[in-house]
Amino acid sequence: MSKRKGPRPPMGGGGMMKQIQQLQEQLLAAQESLADETVTATAGGGVIKVTVTGDQKVEAIEIDPSLLEDADAEMMQDLILSAVNSALEKSQEMAAERLGPLTGGLPF
Repeated sequence: MSKRKGPRPPMGGGGMMKQIQQLQEQLLAAQESLADETVTATAGGGVIKVTVTGDQKVEAIEIDPSLLEDADAEMMQDLILSAVNSALEKSQEMAAERLGPLTGGLPF
């Protein structure tokens, strides 16, 4: 076995730990602010509106009363599903925009 000669490198790293802690604080602040932001998606020419927060919680679903006149349940289900998925996608894109610079592209 070979022995290392000379002084060992310092075992510090306090600066890196501080940077990691700051990054964690920034991520937490960004995630908290996302919970306060919303995106809205529509389907069926605007007869269905879905609002989702930046942390992917459905906040509201609005249905235009004119859609209820036809009472086609299957069509309404499809429109709601489409609007919810679109709103969630927009919310995820917003989160990626806000958190991406902090995570360096890592999934969150």
